[in-house]
Amino acid sequence: MDVLQATCVISGGGPAGMMLGLLLARNGVDVVVIEKHADFFRDFRGDTIHPSTLGVLGELGLRERFLGLPHTNVRTLDAVVSGTRLHPVDFSRLAPPDDFLVLAPQWDFLSFLADEAAERPGFRLLMETTATGLTWRDGAVTGITARGPAGDLAIAAPLVVAADGRDSVLREDAGLRPQRFGVPIDVLWFRLPKAAATPPSTLAYLRHGSMVITIDRGDYFQTGLVIAKGGIDDLNAAGIGAFRDAVAAAAPFLRDALLSIDGWEQVKLLSVQIDRLARWYRRGFLAIGDAAHAMSPAFGVGVNYAVQDAVAAANALVDPLRAIQGGASEEVDLRVLDGLQRRRLPPVAAMQRIQLAAHRGIARPNGPGALPDPLPLLVRGALAAATPLLQRATARFIGRGLRPESVRPGLR
Repeated sequence: MDVLQATCVISGGGPAGMMLGLLLARNGVDVVVIEKHADFFRDFRGDTIHPSTLGVLGELGLRERFLGLPHTNVRTLDAVVSGTRLHPVDFSRLAPPDDFLVLAPQWDFLSFLADEAAERPGFRLLMETTATGLTWRDGAVTGITARGPAGDLAIAAPLVVAADGRDSVLREDAGLRPQRFGVPIDVLWFRLPKAAATPPSTLAYLRHGSMVITIDRGDYFQTGLVIAKGGIDDLNAAGIGAFRDAVAAAAPFLRDALLSIDGWEQVKLLSVQIDRLARWYRRGFLAIGDAAHAMSPAFGVGVNYAVQDAVAAANALVDPLRAIQGGASEEVDLRVLDGLQRRRLPPVAAMQRIQLAAHRGIARPNGPGALPDPLPLLVRGALAAATPLLQRATARFIGRGLRPESVRPGLR
């Protein structure tokens, strides 16, 4: 078995793993990131780069380079409720220059981070390499075992970071079990072609008991239908026509485009879950991102919170890892890992509580998709009056997060 050496090994090449790998490598830490796929191309992943993430890229001098990639700037997130267009989120109310949200394919974002990290001599990215377990000595994690294109290998490192998602193998091997919170919805994701004439950019349509998400990808919509948990079986039994009708009930302008969906193989089920670990670490081990806390798609904050975990982790870990690399110590003090969890857990738990409340509201029999159509004049007037105050709050809440992270000046 081949054995590699590193100061830190990160399992998972998603937003948390790639951002942490980049930040550590920029600061002289010898880091290996492993990613089980051959590339970053996976459809129906989070494509939102929030203002706080743009701020992090700006701190690293990478903002303008990233914005040179194909993307869409979004200043407002609109919703159409029972035929009435609402503007609940206005990012232009944030301080410039990071006063908009970016829609960009996640594979472009991850490839960008990987390319930037590859310029650092201490960075190694191993694609098509899957973590199979942890290695231990005297109760401490000392590295991982993995399987790559050339066969089995081991990577020895004083710190292992699990950023390998909600089904993390390493989290399981570390004996860390997440608490799962019941989520009453799932999402069906699919592509729909754009017609020549389409409405203004709109995040969600709610009408006649249905909720449809539309993400503008240029020449097509990445589209999601929110369904009751386990409701895919009922839709399957009713047939693809019932699926098309459920989408068109909320977003009638998609009716013609829906004819392009002629089989269930074009539809992907996302089983929505929310969970989090009570403890994120062991000696020599840390979980971040979805491996520590699975977020739902609500408000599109999953990528943002993963990046914030990575930034907070880099701020806390660079100095201890440099000390290990220089021979001044042998492992990261548990107090450092505990402090990192104490910093990130409160905003994560608060956001998850908000997501759970939103899901309960969507799933209840008289949820927002079941409001009168059209909305009564009194309701529309009340919403219009409340919108300016709502926009300020939601721009910060969604765009920056409940505890936005900033790269320490000495690490930029």
